[in-house]
Amino acid sequence: MYLHREGRVILISLALVLIAILSALYAWLGTGAVFYISLVLALGVFILFAQFFRIPKREVAQNENHVICPSDGKVVVIEEVEETEYFKDKRIQISVFMSPLNVHAQWCPIEGEVKLAKYHPGLFLVAWHPKSSTDNERTSLVIKGKKHEVLFRQIAGAVARRIRFYIKPGQQVSQGEECGFIKFGSRVDIFLPLGTDVKVNIGDKVQGKTTVLAELK
Repeated sequence: MYLHREGRVILISLALVLIAILSALYAWLGTGAVFYISLVLALGVFILFAQFFRIPKREVAQNENHVICPSDGKVVVIEEVEETEYFKDKRIQISVFMSPLNVHAQWCPIEGEVKLAKYHPGLFLVAWHPKSSTDNERTSLVIKGKKHEVLFRQIAGAVARRIRFYIKPGQQVSQGEECGFIKFGSRVDIFLPLGTDVKVNIGDKVQGKTTVLAELK
């Protein structure tokens, strides 16, 4: 496991602030009970922020028929919807909600060519709001594989307002390749062709890069 590069500036800045506060307390009170309690609290805050940026080492079993989960979290939506941005037809939408305890990186669900990588400014509704998929700050990413195209969106929530994506149109990507990061988490929506064999259920906890969301027909 390692810490993601997106967290470097935040963690260094946080460490400097905490050190400054502890130094001021030490100069004022010395090594009393208040100082040691503050030290423990400061370490707890730093560890809490650091876990947002942890990246575990995982292996992906590549399979051109499988759609792997692009993000850690919990499946909160599986339904047929009208996708209006790219496909402009009916698709199966699977939504994965990330809690503060989840890994916040995203990975490519299939191998292929990137056809779309577009950022959309927007609102910051809570991630489980029905309109967050279309109204919130988000990115839309489309990968065209040998058999199908898959669209997935990184969606900001009420707290997460820092979406990063690292792929661009025309780029060839491998299944399980890192493609983005949402600082402090939120939600990822995946849009699959009708008839796709969905392998997860609402309420399932899933892992990015390892959980098979669906099998393409």
